[in-house]
Amino acid sequence: MGHARRAGRPILVDVAEDAKGARRPARAGHPRGRRPQRRGVSPEQLELRRAAVPELAYPEQLPVSAVRGQIAAAIRDHQVVIVAGETGSGKTTQLPKICLELGRGVTGMIGHTQPRRIAARTVAERIAEETGTELGGAIGWSVRFTDRTSETTLVKVMTDGILHAEIQRDRTLSRYDTLILDEAHERS
Repeated sequence: MGHARRAGRPILVDVAEDAKGARRPARAGHPRGRRPQRRGVSPEQLELRRAAVPELAYPEQLPVSAVRGQIAAAIRDHQVVIVAGETGSGKTTQLPKICLELGRGVTGMIGHTQPRRIAARTVAERIAEETGTELGGAIGWSVRFTDRTSETTLVKVMTDGILHAEIQRDRTLSRYDTLILDEAHERS
């Protein structure tokens, strides 16, 4: 597992390797290490969102499950994390659940991009199935002309275009506390 040591550099978690390495301490005091409060969220809404977090289970047969602790530590301790692994290793479906387990998705949504509409919908369906939640509740999805999210949506799977449109309206993406850019090699 490779760790970048300079500030501002991404950390790489390679799912194919199961090496143990030293990690940098948490950046709790660092301004970029703090997650901003979602705009306009009342304490009551935060409590509703906390209550919407589903039971989480990880299929043992997926390689991501074997290194879940390392991935969680990297996400907790670093602003940018790159997770590399083979197709079918569980990156797409398990990373949002790892983020939920870390408490992400409550003060803001976990945004999860997919390059195509059909992928956004099927990934959301799969995560909702694995978490035992109704699609459009804790796990939602959004593509052009269709938005299946709610006030209690914790994970929003969307196309790259939806995220791009949101950046045009809100440069800081204040509705999110975590972003997962999946299939990054397919970007145009």
